[in-house]
Amino acid sequence: MRDPVFKADRKVWRDGSLTDGARLIPEETALALTYNGGTYAVMMGTPEDLSDFAIGFSLSEGIVQSADEIETLDIVELDDGIELRMWLKADKAEQISERRRHIAGPTGCGICGIESIAEAVKPAAVVPRGRCFSPREIMTAIASVAPRQEINHQTRAVHAAAFWMPGRGIVALREDVGRHNALDKLAGALARDDIATSEGMVLLTSRVSVEMVQKTAAIGAPLMVAVSAPTALAVRMADAAGITLAAIARADGFEVFTHAERITATVTAKEAVYVVA
Repeated sequence: MRDPVFKADRKVWRDGSLTDGARLIPEETALALTYNGGTYAVMMGTPEDLSDFAIGFSLSEGIVQSADEIETLDIVELDDGIELRMWLKADKAEQISERRRHIAGPTGCGICGIESIAEAVKPAAVVPRGRCFSPREIMTAIASVAPRQEINHQTRAVHAAAFWMPGRGIVALREDVGRHNALDKLAGALARDDIATSEGMVLLTSRVSVEMVQKTAAIGAPLMVAVSAPTALAVRMADAAGITLAAIARADGFEVFTHAERITATVTAKEAVYVVA
């Protein structure tokens, strides 16, 4: 399988002079997701953790309800990309034949091939109540992401999605040039390991768009925390889905946009301050 990181030769112009050198950059390749012999989607992404991506994409798209509905999964490297070949159980195979679409998605495309506005903004699943979290737990969780980003350490050019649980820390982290792909990979990893998603939080290094909320709802996480800001539609979607949405997470605090009741009210002077917007 091809390496997710590529060493590129380049010339550098800085301080009035030109020098030769090399830089590590993330690989990007076409990833075709096929079900029972037919192509459903072609995404551009990082060739890493592809089994997790195939399973997570299938779950977040609603193609399957659980990973065991995928009978087989083969990763086939071709000259111009990688094919993720899945065979579904008979009842799911009939459903996919009705909704299959042949699409080519740009990097990180979250809702490629959607045929109507209603389909694009369909309500997210309502998440269970889950547990509450303290501001200190949220700050600890988001601070633990960057040190675990191995590909980003080399390239400074990929997104990460991670899942943090009290007493365990980060139980899964996935990276990709596309933020939606990273979250799909995380969803697949959590499903494969049968993680109790109602007991932890999703962590994102990107902004929060509506499809990121939809994918988090499909995962079943009660809290999502991002380093960047959400869109207005993402806030409305998170509110309707019962998700606590915290964003603009920095070393000195974060902001809570929806369902702040999951953030425990007892805050010591040493804990991070949060703002309800």
